[in-house]
Amino acid sequence: MTARSAKPATPRPARRPSTARRPRGGRTPGGLRGLHIRLRRAWDRPLTAYYLILGGSLLITVLGLVMVYSASQIKALQSGLAPTFFFRKQLLAAVLGGGLLLAASRMTVRLHRGLAYPLLAVSVFLMCLVQIPGIGVAVNGNQNWISLGGPFQMQPSEFAKLALVLWGADLLARKQDKRLLVQWKHLLVPLIPVAFLLLGLIMLGGDMGTAIILTAILFGLLWLAGAPTRLFVGVLGAATLIGALLIKTSANRMSRLACIGATDPGPGDQCWQAVHGIYALASGGFFGSGLGASMEKWGELPEPHTDFIFAITGEELGLAGTLSVLALFAALGYAGIRVAGRTEDPFVRYAAGGVTTWITAQAVINIGAVLGLLPIAGVPLPLFSYGGSALLPTMFAIGLLIAFARDEPAARAALAMRQPVFGRRQAGVRWKTMRRRVKKRPSGER
Repeated sequence: MTARSAKPATPRPARRPSTARRPRGGRTPGGLRGLHIRLRRAWDRPLTAYYLILGGSLLITVLGLVMVYSASQIKALQSGLAPTFFFRKQLLAAVLGGGLLLAASRMTVRLHRGLAYPLLAVSVFLMCLVQIPGIGVAVNGNQNWISLGGPFQMQPSEFAKLALVLWGADLLARKQDKRLLVQWKHLLVPLIPVAFLLLGLIMLGGDMGTAIILTAILFGLLWLAGAPTRLFVGVLGAATLIGALLIKTSANRMSRLACIGATDPGPGDQCWQAVHGIYALASGGFFGSGLGASMEKWGELPEPHTDFIFAITGEELGLAGTLSVLALFAALGYAGIRVAGRTEDPFVRYAAGGVTTWITAQAVINIGAVLGLLPIAGVPLPLFSYGGSALLPTMFAIGLLIAFARDEPAARAALAMRQPVFGRRQAGVRWKTMRRRVKKRPSGER
């Protein structure tokens, strides 16, 4: 027998040193690293923004209803009304707002764009009616309400926020499609004149807080449109000068500015509301005095169920309750930015960015005033404070964000995979990335 010739062994290439081993079977490693990986995967799913907007807005609204019920009972009794008077009105507004949210979330982008001009025209017309004696109603010194009969009133300036977002987004999207936004005149006209028209009508009624929110929406739209830094700074400087002039010529606004950081009511109790808002937050501790156990709502703190409902929340639910509210608004803001950043439709980007700027800026101004860091602007906390005129357009705007979040390509694919077809899930569809949907090819297809 002859010995079988042995082939020389082929040397294996040396393995590259690796700092971390890949887990066997594709399993996620345990410990803090595994937890971080799982959280990152869950955060990066296609429907994350959709669930954050829907869940966050509903939680804020429900918690707001609870706090309105708790904070408004004493105010209602002092006015000779039933203890649940304000709560029932807010609950009715929440139900109507839920219908608007559902309708807006089911509308197409084309229909949203079609509402821009009619809503703007109706808002301007209603704000003109506010200035007519006998039609407009003054509340707390501001002539910006219209009586609807009985206990119901409407504030048209709240709907002007939604009108500016939709109309401004449609205008900028049309000009971007025609590549006109590179010219300053097309970037400013007619956006700036129409915004100044709305601001002028609002300031005729003396509502400085709503004017600040509209200015923030305008700046957000200009920022998303890619306004040059010089133009952006110029518009910001002009708005600052106009705002400073309006504050300087009003003793009421000057007193509000002087109450920033105040710890004493001062002469004439001009800082009474600001100081008692701090007292309410300070007496809440970590977990609060208990739901319904606030002491400041017994006539000490003005507007406990509207502008200063966050202070009552801090007193009754403590630091844990206020941080929860802040976390919900932060999640809502992040989801809105995510929707605006991942879309390829310019109208969706401008509208989502405008709504996010509106809700975030209003929340920051309200909470900053309660904390004594900003002057009291008289704006409600979105989705949380009492007021149907503020709740209805805000919930419609949330419906816009939900519709935009559902319309992302990856979100549409994920939703399509979850919908059963004749008792079975859709086959042949899978999503690989956050940006597109991929269909499986049958075997043998090139």
